[in-house]
Amino acid sequence: MKTPRSFAHVDTWVFDLDNTLYPHHVNLWQQVDARIGEFVCNWLNVGPEQARKIQKDYYLRFGTTMRGMMTLHGVRADDYLAYVHKIDHSPLEPNPALGAAIAKLPGRKLILTNGSVDHVDAVLARLGFASHFDGVFDIIAAEFEPKPAPQTYQKFLSQHAVDPTRAAMFEDLARNLTVPHQLGMTTVLVVPDGTKEVVREDWELEGRDAAHVDHVTDDLAGFLGRLSPQ
Repeated sequence: MKTPRSFAHVDTWVFDLDNTLYPHHVNLWQQVDARIGEFVCNWLNVGPEQARKIQKDYYLRFGTTMRGMMTLHGVRADDYLAYVHKIDHSPLEPNPALGAAIAKLPGRKLILTNGSVDHVDAVLARLGFASHFDGVFDIIAAEFEPKPAPQTYQKFLSQHAVDPTRAAMFEDLARNLTVPHQLGMTTVLVVPDGTKEVVREDWELEGRDAAHVDHVTDDLAGFLGRLSPQ
């Protein structure tokens, strides 16, 4: 039986963005997902069904569909990101409870995302707690190598001077916690609220019992609140 790592030593708190800092059931990412499908459809001149297969194949093989499109089809990252992140952020509502819980965490708070800084800014503006974060490491900073590529985590740690043995990582995809755990981070998998309907691939919901997942929560604000000094 595994013994989960604790948080007593943590002085750097690292958060994924999509489906982590806002609830899965908002399904905001489904807008991005649809825009990605449209981009693939238009760029490769294929039908929606074929585009969907290509999109999900590249997502699994390359970490993001964008990386597959760049590698195999010469797509420019700027064009791709501008298109797929042109979405309606209004489904996101302010979350003062989560903001307060993040603010109380001792140490630095950073975002590590496969999205863009522009997307991060738009999401945090809606959630209402952008000022609580000390930095963002996005797909551009990663030189378009997405999580879970090991070199992406190394670049992040170096750029932000993070000691992984004193850091915690919060993610909605278990596979993106493998390398952080190997590096010494305490890992937390953020899963959907079981009472809400979500749109996810089956593999995206796997990994709750994986050895590299220290903790699992479907209530990030409550989880963080229990960690913070009162």
